[in-house]
Amino acid sequence: MSQISIVIPALNESGSIGSVVSEMPWQRIAECIVVDNGSTDGTGAIAAAAGARVIESPRGYGAACHAGSVAALAASDILVFMDGDGSDIVAGLDRLVGPIEQGEADFVIGSRLRGNREPGSMLPSQVFAGWMVGWLLWLTQGVRYTDMGSFRAIRRSALEQSHMSEMTYGWNLEMQIKACQHRLRIQEIPVDYRCRLAGTSKVSGDLAASVRAAVRILDVLFRTGLSRRPKRA
Repeated sequence: MSQISIVIPALNESGSIGSVVSEMPWQRIAECIVVDNGSTDGTGAIAAAAGARVIESPRGYGAACHAGSVAALAASDILVFMDGDGSDIVAGLDRLVGPIEQGEADFVIGSRLRGNREPGSMLPSQVFAGWMVGWLLWLTQGVRYTDMGSFRAIRRSALEQSHMSEMTYGWNLEMQIKACQHRLRIQEIPVDYRCRLAGTSKVSGDLAASVRAAVRILDVLFRTGLSRRPKRA
């Protein structure tokens, strides 16, 4: 059986991170890494008390994800990413990593749009963004996505060959684009999604944050994604 490290970037998630870490299927994973992204509310201490390995990272969602992937145990051949606000449901882990463990995929992304969503867990703008980006990537990369959700699993060797460079909220999209461009075996599966357990979203919590995230995502899309996949040799 594969060894799995779960990476959770977290910024001021003291109200939820303890519950998120406590829900980990410890018998199934090698470790849970919480990457404290500059919290000022004790997020790291709460995560550590719940059983996570806590590391610190410079500010930036992508920077935290990158730091967690680098810090993961050397023996872990599958990396799973999820958010620390409690909206991702780790009970779906086996379905997420199964195609990789069975040798059928290198990258599996959970689609909130195809799964069961708790009312209010996603804004209409988030649903539209997933549809729009998926349509553009279908046109340019030939791979159909419906979402850019955080709950995803990737073979560690595949992530390393992707040479990720986006250190902000464009990290998830860059991973999806590079999975296409490197011709990884990609699967998208439905996942359940719920409202965050506490606090306010760093992306959709206010207009200014939403605009900044949208601008960054569009920058990644047009800079990285609107070139076609390289042809096979």
